[in-house]
Amino acid sequence: MSVQLLRRKFTVEQYHKMVESGILTEDDRVELIRGEIIEMSPIGTKHAACVNRLVNLLVQLLGKGVILAAQNPIALNNNSEPQPDVALLKPRDDFYATAHPQPQDIFLLIEVSDSTVMYDREEKIPLYAEANIIEVWLVDINEQIVEVYQQPTAARYQHMQKFASGQTLSIKAFPDVNITVNEIFGR
Repeated sequence: MSVQLLRRKFTVEQYHKMVESGILTEDDRVELIRGEIIEMSPIGTKHAACVNRLVNLLVQLLGKGVILAAQNPIALNNNSEPQPDVALLKPRDDFYATAHPQPQDIFLLIEVSDSTVMYDREEKIPLYAEANIIEVWLVDINEQIVEVYQQPTAARYQHMQKFASGQTLSIKAFPDVNITVNEIFGR
């Protein structure tokens, strides 16, 4: 006889109440994905350097045309509040002080992955497609490639393209802005 394990799913509101009551602290490295509180992997030096490089590069290229959020929450729906490594957001006077950015506020999300490549590819990328995020980049530190996901549907992205060393990519919302894979990886 097999036993069915019951899982307790949480809403974003319940998740925030856990922080307010001290069950979770703002220093806990967790995110809410499909109602489950997921512990995030520690950030290694290569991962941190890549995020820093992307932030620096994107600020130089886009300036005040965007708000650049690094490792901050985004509100996708009632049961998911991930913290992508980089989010390019539409400018707002309050800098999102009254609410976390929602899908319609997002130009681009970037996930930098080393130990979480499969999780990001199989769990987070489809979640972003369901939320209708127009473009997502998966920066794979191990393979030194950037996967660009576009054209979201209810279940997945219709278009995915891989970029490797020496190749150039652009952001869908800013087609005149070119970034090389070598710049992303510091080569």
